[in-house]
Order: sequence, then structure tokens, then C-alpha cells
Amino acid sequence: MNLTLHVWRQRNPRDKGRMVRYEVKDVSTHMSFLEMLDVLNESLIARGEEPIAFDHDCREGICGSCGFMINGVAHGPLPGTTVCQLHMRHFRDGDVLYLEPWRARAFPVIKDLVVNRSSLDRIIAAGGYVSVAAGSAPDGNVVPVPKENAERAMDAAACIGCGACVAACPNAAAALFTGAKIAHLALLPQGQPERRRRALNMVVRMHRERFGNCTNIGECEAVCPKQIRIEVIAIMNRDFIRASWSERQDKLKNE
Repeated sequence: MNLTLHVWRQRNPRDKGRMVRYEVKDVSTHMSFLEMLDVLNESLIARGEEPIAFDHDCREGICGSCGFMINGVAHGPLPGTTVCQLHMRHFRDGDVLYLEPWRARAFPVIKDLVVNRSSLDRIIAAGGYVSVAAGSAPDGNVVPVPKENAERAMDAAACIGCGACVAACPNAAAALFTGAKIAHLALLPQGQPERRRRALNMVVRMHRERFGNCTNIGECEAVCPKQIRIEVIAIMNRDFIRASWSERQDKLKNE
């Protein structure tokens, strides 16, 4: 299989950046997309050229490190799939592919396809800790949790923080990511003591990181590799409104 790649090349955050064309020959259909880029980089290094920078770690769709736009779609054309899980058998000989980094004000480009996503880490940090003494892993069913809540919490906890939801959103909103992190603990008993304070702090931090506002377009859910549903955004909004109202009432009482 032969492919034509147009890859975004940017030396550093201050560089203007540009698209560069590459011809990739004899690509095996058994390769993953990142393995195909590895082969391209080997040829670039052999020619004395700078290899293409892209994020990766586990290459098993777990860590959330990899991720960029392929023909305008975050993580590529397959639903529920990260770039590292995307294989070349899903493309055709002669395809022309455009590779670009996540485009968002809160995700400044570091180099080529690599962006700085530490803003997501700061949102998580703003949520604080869980005061319930968790200890070691408890035996099953020791803490009673309704089955529906347990399943919804596990679905939200599947978020790997890749940032695809932000990249796909026309507003560059991080509502799906933040909602997933808030909903995960909001649906479990262990997360109740700090529930409202957590929602308030994380949403405030999200806006400070210059993410856009959610307008319920749904692109985030469509490209999420873990197929997290936008219902987590509703949970986030509900908890944030309740927390804001409670804080306002407390201030009025103290005046």
C-alpha cells in the first residue's frame, strides 16, 4: 500500500508551522497507524531529516497519550478507537491523509503533532482529594452501590484524557472530559463528601484554562475513543449549579 501524507510540521511553539508532504511506500496492512509513522520516521532519519514528533506511550488505547487529527477527524475514521489502535487495513492504496495536531487555545503546540495538555491535569487537580478513607481494595459488594450507578460511574471513569473531545468541539470545550471526571465520583458513595465543592472548583478551573463553552453539539461524544456519553455533562452542570447556589446561600447567611 502506498500513501500520501500531509503532516503538520512545527519546530516549536513560536514557529509558524506548515504542512509538509511525504510519500510512504509499501505500507503493510498489518501495521498500526503509529507503526506506519515509525517507518516513515526511520526513512527520514536515514536521509538526515528531522523525524515527525508525535505522542505515544502504551499503544494499547489506555494511556491517552496518542492523538491527532486524521483528515479532520480526531483519532481517525473508526469510532471508539485511538490512533494507536487504528490499523492500516482500514485505508486504501493511494489514500491522501492530512495529519494535524489538536487545535485548541488550551492545547498549545509543542512540536509537530504534539500538544501541551497539562491544562487537563490542572482541572483534575482542582477537584482535590477524596476524604473517605479508601485503604486497600475492599471486597466486592462491601460498599452498597446501585447497579445502575456503578455502571454509569465505570463508564465515566473510562475517560483516558486524550483530549479528542476538545479537538473535535467547534468551541474547543472540555465539558465531556470534565463531566466524566466529576460524574465518576458523583455517582459513588466515596465521592459524596466533596461532591459539590469538587464540581465548583473543576468547572471554574476549566474556564480559567481558556476552554470554550459547551453548546451541546455532540461532536465530543462522536469522537471519544471510550464512547463516553454526553450525559456526564448534564451531571456536571447540575452539580455546578447546586454548588453555586449553596455557596451563594452560605454567603447570604454570613452577611
